[in-house]
This record gives sequence, structure tokens and C-alpha cells, in this order.
Amino acid sequence: MTNRSAGKIARIAVVVIATSWSFTACGKPATAPTGIPPETVADYVHAVIEADRIFYTVHVVERLQKKGKIVASENWRAKDTLPLPAQFLMESSDLASKTGTKVQYRLIGAWPINPQNGPATEFEKKGLESVRTHPERPYTETVTSGTEQVFHALYADRAVSQACLGCHNAHARSPKRDFQINDVMGGIVITIPLAHIIHEGS
Repeated sequence: MTNRSAGKIARIAVVVIATSWSFTACGKPATAPTGIPPETVADYVHAVIEADRIFYTVHVVERLQKKGKIVASENWRAKDTLPLPAQFLMESSDLASKTGTKVQYRLIGAWPINPQNGPATEFEKKGLESVRTHPERPYTETVTSGTEQVFHALYADRAVSQACLGCHNAHARSPKRDFQINDVMGGIVITIPLAHIIHEGS
């Protein structure tokens, strides 16, 4: 994913949510938000993230590896190889965070190879438990911190290809090595600061 693509994902969330709030003539927010809810916006953002990642995994990584052209590896920068699909998402997340929109997303593992990629908050722990049982729907919450409201959504991250299985099932540090296609491996967390978006739209 390019810097332009990552920025586009973040801007989608800002534009859609900003247009979903009603404002008075003085630029003050009305008593209640109207229009598209943040849950729907998170679905839009997740759809773009998931489509980009699946395309990269299936049509770039798997295709080139099968042809013997190039491989994907954990140390892709040092070895001049392709990033692993999980690293592709993490790198695009880092690019999106630099666009200035403050909409963020990250990949977390239920059984992470790298412990720092595990759940970091109580929301993420509960969310992983939820999507492992009900992978068809995201786990969400809206929290208030001071005067700001932040919406969180956690979507199931599934094993979509043999490239996913090959990495986790064969890695020496993997705590789980019996993943199968469509198994939930972790989650994609999308964070949307509602107060920030309301201010931008005023």
C-alpha cells in the first residue's frame, strides 16, 4: 500500500463521519449526531484495508513465490524480499498514522509471534475473545476521555491464504502451529476519534 492509499483510507473516515453530524449556523454541533454512524464508517475503512491486504497476499506474495521470482520474509528490508502480509498491513498503518487525520488501525494477534503485537488493552482482549466466537461481526465500543470521544472497532483477522498458514505454522516462535484456512488468527483494530472529526467539520 502506498502513502497515497494509506492516506485515502484515513480521509474516507474523516469525510464520512464529518458529514454525519448536524451543525447550527454558529458552527456548534447539534444535540445529537445524525447520518452515517461510526460503526458504518469503520466498516468502510475495514473493507478497504481487507481488500488491499487480500490482493497483496494472493496476487503478489503467493503468485510470485509460486513462480520462484521472489519470496516474502520477516527481515524483508535486509534481505530485499517482500514484506509478509501482516507486515504489509503494519507498514500501511504506519503510513496512515502520518496523514494527520488521527484515524488509526493496527493488527493484533491472538497468538502473536512477536509478543508486542498481542492485545494491549482490555478492549482488545475482550474483542479478540468476541471475534473468535463470532468472527462475522466486529466488537465495538465508544469511550470518553475528558472531553473527547473515541470509537473503537475490532474485526476478525482470518487466515486467508497458504502464505498466512506457512508463516505462523512453521515459525519457530509461533505459539500456535495448527492454523487452517479461515481460522481467526487475531484482529484488526480501527480507532476513530469522534471529537477530533467533529472539530474538523465545524
